[in-house]
Amino acid sequence: MPANPFLLAADNSPALLPLLRENPQLAAQQDEHGYSLIHAAASYNHLELLRALVQEFKVDVNLRDEDDETALFVVETVEAAKVLLEELGADLMVKGSDGYSARQKIAEEGDFPEVAEYLRLKEAEQAPRLSNGVNGEIPQDENNIPPLPEGLNISVSTMNPTEDVDNEVDSEFRRRIEELAQREDFHSEEGQAALRQLVQDAIAEENFADRNVRPRQS
Repeated sequence: MPANPFLLAADNSPALLPLLRENPQLAAQQDEHGYSLIHAAASYNHLELLRALVQEFKVDVNLRDEDDETALFVVETVEAAKVLLEELGADLMVKGSDGYSARQKIAEEGDFPEVAEYLRLKEAEQAPRLSNGVNGEIPQDENNIPPLPEGLNISVSTMNPTEDVDNEVDSEFRRRIEELAQREDFHSEEGQAALRQLVQDAIAEENFADRNVRPRQS
């Protein structure tokens, strides 16, 4: 009877990789529920197998099961989550068929709070770099909120015009950005409108302060 690759993956058997090299089509195989070897490797914290599946066998790191959930949804350790996100480029913001992201699902189930916290921090770090933005720029839409001034990039760590030599971070503005980034609706139209408005308010306050300290011309 042929070896079952899913059982081999669960056991982290040394027989699995030779089997896959002889039958590379098995690497991306999914069972009747969409469960795959990459889901198994992530769930059982078999990190070298996880790397091999993506890097050697070119399995899609965002391969989805029948619930539209990727391997990130089934991680039980921070180490596995780090490999998926920081080494293999998994998409943090994928949502399953229930509308939950991996972080939301893991947090709700409550079994691996340290994983949920790590994913929350990664979301806060990545949130200002919108999925369709470049270099932290915020894409504009048809809302009436004015666009950001040219040359202004925004991230969690800094908010400065590109030519401004003063790199001091406004801690209150950073706090407000991070607080906004943790909202469930951050990537929605409403959340992005709130972000743009926050930036516009900060710019207006800065301009007002600048006018008040500028010496009067004779």
